[in-house]
Amino acid sequence: MMPLVFKELWGRKRRMVGSLLAVFLGVTFLTGTLVLGDTLAGSIDGYYSKAFGQTDVSVRNSTSVSDEPWGSRGQIDASVLDQVRRVDGVANAEPVIEGSGQLLAKDGTIVESRGPRRAGNWLTDPKLNPYRLAEGRAPRAPNEVVVNRLFADEGKLKVGDRTAVLTPEKVPVTVVGISMFGDEKAFGETSFTAFSLEGARKYVAKASDRITGVSVRAEDGVSQDALAARIKPVLPAGTEAITNEAQVDEGMSKIESGFLQIFRTVLGAFGGVALLVAAFSIHNTFAITMAQRTRESALLRALGAGRRQVMTIVGFEALIIGAAATLAGLGGGLGFAQLLRWLFMEFRIGIAMEGLTVSTTSLMIAVPVGLLVTLVAALGPAVKASRVAPLAALREVAAEAARPTATRVVVGAVLGTVAAGTVLFGAVTEQPAMAGAGAVLCVVAMVALGPVAARPVAALIGGPAARTRGVSGTLARDNASRSPKRTAGAATALMIGVGVVTLMTVFIGSLGASLENSVAESFKGPLVVNAGNNATGGFGTGLARDAAKLPQVERVAGAGTGSLRVDGDASTVSVADPSALGRVLDLDVTQGTMADAGTFAVSASVADDKNWRVGSQVPVTFADGTSQRLTIGAVYDNTDMTGDYLVPRTVWDAHNRQPLDTRAFVDLRDGASVADARRALTALAEPYGAPDVQTKDEFVTAQTEEAQGFITVVYGMLILAIVIALLGIANTLSLAVHERTRELGLLRAVGATRPQIRSMVRWEAVIVALFGTGGGIGLGLFLGWGLGGALGNPFAPPVVTLVVVALVGAVAGALAAIRPARRAARLAILSAISAP
Repeated sequence: MMPLVFKELWGRKRRMVGSLLAVFLGVTFLTGTLVLGDTLAGSIDGYYSKAFGQTDVSVRNSTSVSDEPWGSRGQIDASVLDQVRRVDGVANAEPVIEGSGQLLAKDGTIVESRGPRRAGNWLTDPKLNPYRLAEGRAPRAPNEVVVNRLFADEGKLKVGDRTAVLTPEKVPVTVVGISMFGDEKAFGETSFTAFSLEGARKYVAKASDRITGVSVRAEDGVSQDALAARIKPVLPAGTEAITNEAQVDEGMSKIESGFLQIFRTVLGAFGGVALLVAAFSIHNTFAITMAQRTRESALLRALGAGRRQVMTIVGFEALIIGAAATLAGLGGGLGFAQLLRWLFMEFRIGIAMEGLTVSTTSLMIAVPVGLLVTLVAALGPAVKASRVAPLAALREVAAEAARPTATRVVVGAVLGTVAAGTVLFGAVTEQPAMAGAGAVLCVVAMVALGPVAARPVAALIGGPAARTRGVSGTLARDNASRSPKRTAGAATALMIGVGVVTLMTVFIGSLGASLENSVAESFKGPLVVNAGNNATGGFGTGLARDAAKLPQVERVAGAGTGSLRVDGDASTVSVADPSALGRVLDLDVTQGTMADAGTFAVSASVADDKNWRVGSQVPVTFADGTSQRLTIGAVYDNTDMTGDYLVPRTVWDAHNRQPLDTRAFVDLRDGASVADARRALTALAEPYGAPDVQTKDEFVTAQTEEAQGFITVVYGMLILAIVIALLGIANTLSLAVHERTRELGLLRAVGATRPQIRSMVRWEAVIVALFGTGGGIGLGLFLGWGLGGALGNPFAPPVVTLVVVALVGAVAGALAAIRPARRAARLAILSAISAP
């Protein structure tokens, strides 16, 4: 049997190559996304393992108020340092001070960063310091700093330059050194500006008796666990000693359960889309080859082969193709991962990823999945081939039924109705899980109904071609219509790819419209001072106070963000003067009032979940370890600008020595010029690091700017999935041309010219591509509406983008047909007529 399998494969190289290509591309896509996830995880792990130098034990505040790996902790008493130094087994211990610190470039603007913007003290012990000096020297005076290489380059700073650091006060400094994080320019994209210990106490800690922690190095022969156990008894309440190994594991676990989990899920989803698209291409290829081998299968049955043997032959063919293509796909996946890594670094998404990391888990996923997808895709054609009657060898057999069965029509209609109803119900009731389940059912229903719709839709789409291109257009339309399963199979792969692209496009448009509506509804003023989307950055709260004194300004309110534990849960909160914020934003207060500057307010959704109301006492814990109960003074419904919690600035500043605003909402006096006010605010903001002064529209655009780089990469991956689908169309046409060799020869014999044959094949490809593209756009629009509605977003599809997608689909279909059309036109008439 095996010799027969290899003979079949080798005898039909074109079919084999088409199947190999489909599997190869799918496995390449999956492997590349898995390896990229491994690479990012490995890079982050490498960064974190070096984040504390050769520190063996760290002493820190025991209160954690954030689930983010970069979430800072409160300060501790500086006297802990002397107590730790006296512990037996301590070789050295140094104080650590760290807090907010935004480096200004040479031109006085903030050096932009996607990562945290930190400042602290330079550790004098090289073994405890994760940074090393690449140029210059360590800081000695309070106003001398060392800056890391990445931000020195970004800010065009060099040793000897004068600049400033916002802590949040503007501190004039001299750059005396450039540092490297090991061999890297920075810890990811973290900006770290190092003062001397005296400077860090003065400008960052804001006190001489407070530090952030202590880094401890053990004597030779003393383990990390043993040293931590010795230190713990001497520590005061509210502090803890943690080993370096535990600290690294803690940070990595937060990253794994947060950012990396989302990152892997998104990449895995697109890998799944690519494999699904490839599966349809594989299935279509096997379906055509099995249809072409109907008489051959019948001859095998006539010679005594059983159904199981016929199925086994096809199964072995699929297994061999799947194995060969999967192995090749593993190599291709490494190249694809390298391309994705370059894209992510080019768009500055995540952290620098040096080299590729390949885990055993990824290989154990990619290999079985590649084989399984190939076998499952070939299963249907194999079963159909095994059912061929032996007598079929004695007569002409239709390669494919011209019409779908009644069962398919009924099942597809039921599935489609249930799927559409589920999506509608999820959208109306705002249940994303329900809408997501409906979306999956929609894809299944689309697959079932594809052959049902293919015949009439192909006839409809091909109508203009038949009218304008004469005989070539008519034949193209008829060819696409007479094989509905084949047309649907080729179009479905493209339909899924285009559908996901459309869904993402609609989702982004709806997200932008939702943000625009929320800003328009809640904020009536024309200008916003915006520090950007980085929560660790901001500007001093004095900016809002100074802005209120401008003659053009009627009202202004600053707002910042922070972390604390609310009712035991780590939470991100907004920090502002509620009375001032309530005058510039419409938060839709449903209970209580925000007239008092000391009002603690919560969203209506949280109040309902927690059964809170005005007057309820809510326990909160601040980063410095202090716990207290805040009384709810207001409940509001509009959370777009503030989130679920609004903490009074007076309460927050009592527990934070570096108060920051990230936004200031500005309302102008009647008749005041927006342009004049903007110029005045821009000049006023310069000493605060020159945050952007934006119009309302610019502010809305800036809110989605953070995700644009990632969205660009997502589009790139989806386009590659569409390329797989287009290759599937080309493969289907190539096989169809081979199948119709005699037909094409007869057409040439009765007078058809080579250009007419080429035109016929090209228009057939365009019809299939338009069928897939149109179906994908329709599916994407419906699911975009449903999923967006379930998330509470308005339906706002970007029409221009969707028109471009449709045009690209048609053009790509024509491009996919170039080689099959050329081959069809080159067939010799006599040999084509005599073909079996």
